[in-house]
Amino acid sequence: MNLAEGVQLVSFAILSVMMIGSALGVVLLTNIVYSAFLLGGVLISIAGLYLLLNADFVAAAQILIYVGAVNVLILFAIMLVNKREDFAPIARRWIRNASTALVCFGLFALLSTMVLATPWSVSTAAPIIDANPIVTIGEHFFSDFLLPFELASVLLLMAMIGAIILARRDFIPEELVPRDTEITAVSTLPERPREVASLAGSSKQSSR
Repeated sequence: MNLAEGVQLVSFAILSVMMIGSALGVVLLTNIVYSAFLLGGVLISIAGLYLLLNADFVAAAQILIYVGAVNVLILFAIMLVNKREDFAPIARRWIRNASTALVCFGLFALLSTMVLATPWSVSTAAPIIDANPIVTIGEHFFSDFLLPFELASVLLLMAMIGAIILARRDFIPEELVPRDTEITAVSTLPERPREVASLAGSSKQSSR
């Protein structure tokens, strides 16, 4: 093993630990803001793995699109909604926890089987060098992977529309607003304008 292979193995180990730790934080933390920031750590770790595979364009696209656009959109939606709600106790919650654990264990077993069944032998053949990889990726995006590409854009659009609707609650019809919010809105006093408050303070000082 030469120096380049050793650096590559150490970098792969660091990025793998960072990605797995961030992914566990996304799932296990109760604060959704911290989970969104750790999701950015997962995406950055994946970009580092792309760099180790000499896929520099895919790594740059990963950082620009997923970290700089998708993750920022998620944080923007969380900050825009800013809804705090305590979790109410659910009857027979252990059934949901057990079913979730069963699905996660099944996915883990499926992925582990695929990893063990895949031949990971390194090919000794000469690598195929593409003169223009960006054009090749674009051709695959709009031919072979057109449907997943469009579905991802539709899902992002739905998430953005949902965040806007949740944030602009003042346009919700009155018949959909619960009684508690109406009572709270009536019982609270309106905020005193800053200009009026400043004028009142200056008049008091002048009278003294």
